[in-house]
Amino acid sequence: MKIKGHIVDILNKRIYKGEILVENGYIESISETDDAPDQYILPGFVDAHIHIESSMLVPSEFARIAVTHGTVATVSDPHEIANVLGVEGVRFMVENGKKTPLKFNFGAPSCVPATTFETAGAVVTPEDIDELLSSPDICYLAEMMNYPGVIFDDETVHKKIEIAKRHNKPIDGHAPGLRGEKARKYIAAGISTDHECFTYEEALEKLQLGMKIIIREGSAAKNFEALIDLLPDHYERMMFCSDDKHPDDLIVGHINQIVIRALAKGVDIYKVLQAACINPIQHYGLDVGYLRHGDAADFIVVKNLTTFEVLQTYINGKLVAENGKSQLPPVDFSILNNFNTNKKQVSDFTLTENAKTIRVIEALDGELITNQIEASASLENGKLVSNTATDILKIAMVNRYKNAPVAVAFIKGFGLKEGAIASCVGHDSHNIIVVGMDDESLCKAVNLIIENRGGISAVAGGEERVLPLPVAGIMSDKDAHTVGRAYGEIDQFAKTLTHVGEGHALPLHAPFMTLSFMGLLVIPALKLSDLGLFDGAKFEFVDVVVANDGV
Repeated sequence: MKIKGHIVDILNKRIYKGEILVENGYIESISETDDAPDQYILPGFVDAHIHIESSMLVPSEFARIAVTHGTVATVSDPHEIANVLGVEGVRFMVENGKKTPLKFNFGAPSCVPATTFETAGAVVTPEDIDELLSSPDICYLAEMMNYPGVIFDDETVHKKIEIAKRHNKPIDGHAPGLRGEKARKYIAAGISTDHECFTYEEALEKLQLGMKIIIREGSAAKNFEALIDLLPDHYERMMFCSDDKHPDDLIVGHINQIVIRALAKGVDIYKVLQAACINPIQHYGLDVGYLRHGDAADFIVVKNLTTFEVLQTYINGKLVAENGKSQLPPVDFSILNNFNTNKKQVSDFTLTENAKTIRVIEALDGELITNQIEASASLENGKLVSNTATDILKIAMVNRYKNAPVAVAFIKGFGLKEGAIASCVGHDSHNIIVVGMDDESLCKAVNLIIENRGGISAVAGGEERVLPLPVAGIMSDKDAHTVGRAYGEIDQFAKTLTHVGEGHALPLHAPFMTLSFMGLLVIPALKLSDLGLFDGAKFEFVDVVVANDGV
């Protein structure tokens, strides 16, 4: 196969008219020519950190959409399915991913369960890590979220790190807000990347300490604006990722969107493309081509270098997408799950307290972090209830792995004026998390998910919506467009349940994605576990009630 165009040579910072000869999946030659069609050929994009599960698609279905946006490879942490099904879940992701040309590069999940303060469906031991990293299918030790364990010398945490070093495989980081001597010790342990930086100053400090920084733009969590000004001076040590991408957003774009935004900021094109195409390959030692003689023929053809409209995507010399249409067929797979709780009663969501002041989680749009605030309690017949006037709503976490008491607390930022929304895509343990106006709505939304053995739901009045996610309770068995359309519809329905107008914030950009992070205990400040309200800064449980009447 021969293909002509303007060749974008990222490493040598030049663009020239040329012809590529591909034989047996590899680039046999690249030669300069006098003429070439008005199109540009460059290496494909690589997502440097993503949880495929958060797209609600199995890897083979994720691939069918991602290739249309010029993505040829991912660095994928199967942490989500591992928290549900352990090593069995990791193997499912690897085997399903092998059925498609897109180059999935999976890691060994380092923190399953993520903490001891929640109930997960499985445990991944150091022995499991050793077994996984012994496989050529597992490329790295995935994000070490337990940064307190690294800093305070937890034996199990350091054993996993040492196993990765023995296998000579990179170790990913996850240390939001970590600065100073603690950051120094975390990095010195061998942690090589971080995608969780909040601020320019934090990311710069970590770069100076030897870390590589990943700019993240996902469906809910974003740090592009905070970090992009670092790219011009530190492009050799930075990468791009989506981390978590919901299906409707994936249909619209992927890493190509970050590239376009970076260029719009005036960043040099070669520096942007090095972060998007080259640096992940170098850091993780990926079997992905750079667009050089002898490389695997992994490249894309784009209409121009402004909008990056993808005309064609090639992986190992095979045309996998053309003019926005995937050339990849669907693949068959078996469904596996782990859902073992019975339907709940309205009384399970009741809080009987004689409270004056309560602790409240404050959700922040586009952020994984939350604030911990205090609010006056609202009481009806001796029970704590939501207050729509102040946007203080009930939030609950339901153990999906066994029958257990429901954890109930309060949250601000969702703006619901009626009904409830729920999801069992609840990082990290994927129990069922629900936010709503009243106990009846909370119960109804949760039971829809239990009936479907996984999914997201929204209820209001007599209307009920649910998107089933039967694969491990977090992914669909349907194609991406079907899932994306269904997700978009339930997402819009959820937004109709919110206040809009003077005195009220706009609805969350991604309410279900934001909801999924309200159980992410390793991110400060206040979150909810199935075992109770959790202070992520102090790493301890706290009471919902701050002060009682008469105190």
